[in-house]
Amino acid sequence: MSMLMTLRIAFKALGRNKLRTALTMLGMIIGVAAVICMVALGTGAQAQIEASIMSAGTNLITVTPGSTNTGGVRTGFGSSTKLTADDAQALRDLPEVMYVAESLSTRSQVIYGSQNWQTSIEGTNVDLPAIRSWAPMYGSFFSEEDVRTAAKVCVLGANVADNLFGEDVDPTDTQIRIKNQIFRVLGVMSPKGSSPGVNNDDQVFAPWTTVQKKLSGQLNLNRIYVSAKSADEVDDAQAAILNELRVRHDLAPSDPDDVTVQTQDDIVALRTQTTSTMTSLLAGIAGVSLVVGGIGIMNIMLVSVTERTREIGLRMAIGARGTDVLLQFLIEAVVISLFGGSIGIALGYGGSQLLSYYNPNLPTLVPINAVLISVLFSGAVGIFFGFYPARKASGLDPIEALRFE
Repeated sequence: MSMLMTLRIAFKALGRNKLRTALTMLGMIIGVAAVICMVALGTGAQAQIEASIMSAGTNLITVTPGSTNTGGVRTGFGSSTKLTADDAQALRDLPEVMYVAESLSTRSQVIYGSQNWQTSIEGTNVDLPAIRSWAPMYGSFFSEEDVRTAAKVCVLGANVADNLFGEDVDPTDTQIRIKNQIFRVLGVMSPKGSSPGVNNDDQVFAPWTTVQKKLSGQLNLNRIYVSAKSADEVDDAQAAILNELRVRHDLAPSDPDDVTVQTQDDIVALRTQTTSTMTSLLAGIAGVSLVVGGIGIMNIMLVSVTERTREIGLRMAIGARGTDVLLQFLIEAVVISLFGGSIGIALGYGGSQLLSYYNPNLPTLVPINAVLISVLFSGAVGIFFGFYPARKASGLDPIEALRFE
């Protein structure tokens, strides 16, 4: 028999029991749709995390005191207090470094008239806007002179300005109170959105010397922000920063690092690791339904072989070979799988878009490789679970099959 004839017979057999064929496809449809939705949610979350981190600046390197260690012996992330203004100044002399900004944080109530807002006070210097690619929306950032003299000036984050002064109001040259100190507002930063763990717009920026001497009283820095001269030099700058700080902190070659130097790529990898694990877990759970769908295909095909025993015997009696019968039933199983998988892909894509539409906080992204894998897996399920019934049909004895009632 020709392949075309075998295909025609297979499709005709499936068409005789449309409802049963559709119900058999249902397992594949649900399985593939569930996998597509889970992968789309996980991939969308990873993309959102990566975009929010990269918005902080593509050449950004963050230096924090302390170091990480899974053994739990060394000091944890941010637990040490061994970062000073002299460390930041030394990093400015490195050839791979373009900008350096000290960072000193505290929290306080910010008051304007009858309005008040609890927020983070970020002490930094004039290089921060260049490092973060972040321009003021109103007014201007403070100057080197303000940092040198520890001037009581500040720049508001967009969220802080909205809560104190109302939306679309320029508060430049007004005065606010922070911890009973009067600060002059120089401007408002443009909306930046959130990074993991930080609402960039819910901050007040002031000279780090002012925060150190008049608000927090702490001597050491919380972190240092560094910008490499180019994206190609980020890794070199990271290594140079770590080496410089090890020398400054008098660490022996065998001593562990006492600071953590992270690039944006490092932070992205750290933040998305948990998301990737959860995506794989959810996709694996959803994939169980694909196996259940495959078992359903095997079950229906075995029933079909039993129902069509006389038909098989008649075909073999008039010249059909066992391979023809095997191929016919195998094609039927694969067709059910592929059609069900295709419908599942469409429903999964549509479902993920609906989730994102009705809940913007759940971004979805359907990767093309997930679609291709779903199609291939659907075909593989059809072949795997359809082979035994097809093999059983091809092995029937024609005479016994013709006697079957």
